[in-house]
Amino acid sequence: MKTYRRYVHGLLLAGLLCLLTLPARAQDPASAALSSGDTAWMLMATALVLLMTPALAFFYGGLVRAKNALNTMMMSFIALGVSGVLWALLGYSLAFGEGSAWVGDLSMALLRGVGLEASGSIPHLLFMAFQGTFAIITAALISGAIVERMQFKAYLWFIALWGLLVYAPVAHWVWGGGWLAELGALDFAGGAVVHVNAAAAAIAAVLFLGPRKDYGRQAMLPHNVPFVLLGAGLLWFGWFGFNGGSALAANESAALAFVNTMLAPAATLLVWALLDLGREGKVTAVGAATAIVVGLVAITPAAGFIAPWAALLLGAFSALPSYLAILWRPRTRFDDSLDVFAAHGLGGISGALLTGVFAQASWGGTDGLLFGNPGQFVVQLVSVLAVLLYSGIASYLILKALSLFMPVRATARAEAIGLDVILHGEEAYTDGEGAILLLEHERTNGTVPASAPQPRPATT
Repeated sequence: MKTYRRYVHGLLLAGLLCLLTLPARAQDPASAALSSGDTAWMLMATALVLLMTPALAFFYGGLVRAKNALNTMMMSFIALGVSGVLWALLGYSLAFGEGSAWVGDLSMALLRGVGLEASGSIPHLLFMAFQGTFAIITAALISGAIVERMQFKAYLWFIALWGLLVYAPVAHWVWGGGWLAELGALDFAGGAVVHVNAAAAAIAAVLFLGPRKDYGRQAMLPHNVPFVLLGAGLLWFGWFGFNGGSALAANESAALAFVNTMLAPAATLLVWALLDLGREGKVTAVGAATAIVVGLVAITPAAGFIAPWAALLLGAFSALPSYLAILWRPRTRFDDSLDVFAAHGLGGISGALLTGVFAQASWGGTDGLLFGNPGQFVVQLVSVLAVLLYSGIASYLILKALSLFMPVRATARAEAIGLDVILHGEEAYTDGEGAILLLEHERTNGTVPASAPQPRPATT
């Protein structure tokens, strides 16, 4: 036994000496292309964009009634799981695989071949993660149009299928070398890919589900305006990674996008406040928070392509369409609950089209209409219309298919009691030991018999 131990110890010592005397390994050419500064910035940018989804949860959660606050916030939080996992399994490959002009292939499914090799000047794996945060928040954006009335299980299936069948192909069109990229469409950080795409899906979902039970019959006031302001502030903070990170390096383009992300929402906020003052003599907090989001959405496609003075004009011009749409929408039966189309749709459309006006080659883009190239405006218009049509039609068909297998809309009684208790078994706010007690079978199947205890009145 002693001889055996000496033999093992000798082998270990010999192995250690060999390791210590080995020559330094030659640096991999791919590793040599990596930049530690660019990698550090992109690590931070990825974290900032991921933060935007919880920020969106607060923004949306504060805008709904108290009885649906948790359900609304969970629609954002659950996208971190559903969309994040599916992006790694299939979505990234479908978006950035070679494939065709319309969609990528499955060459990188399950992250096959996605490692620490260089993608530009950052690790390929980090590029995948950064793009994954975009897929996550885009799915979460849709929820604002259909809060307070959609079955949570159906929502999970919807964002899963939508991410693979709609988001990934559209991302491929613009950023993965697809047909819009070949056409020359400019979309620095997701005006069409993220905001127009999500807004088109929101329109389809609103048309499919119809309005809420109480829509047009009672006031549906935000239950927590400080949450709305907190969410808007965190969104602005995270958006510096959203736009600045889309340069994919710590370079001049990132600095330009960063500054434009500060200036454009500031201009939108100022114009929005002046519109509020002129119309009612007061500036609302919800209006201010919405203005910030509209300005952020509008600058997204243009952030790295236009001069700072143009960013101020873009932000100012983008305020009016969204402001007017928010005033008009409550007069209709189109129950886009949290004005996803007005904020993200019209904001994204305005930003994409104005990119075709203000873009300059000297600032990193292609000259636009204002600088002698009206064709760029036409290309931007084509990209917007293509995404609107594809996402809207495909989203409606996904919902229609889901309705064949499961209920998509919550019951009228569930809407009345609140989706927090019915779909999650929890309440955002309780008095004492809680307001409602449901039996196990009632929580499981999402229905409540007539004999169930009634909830306390929601605080608005």
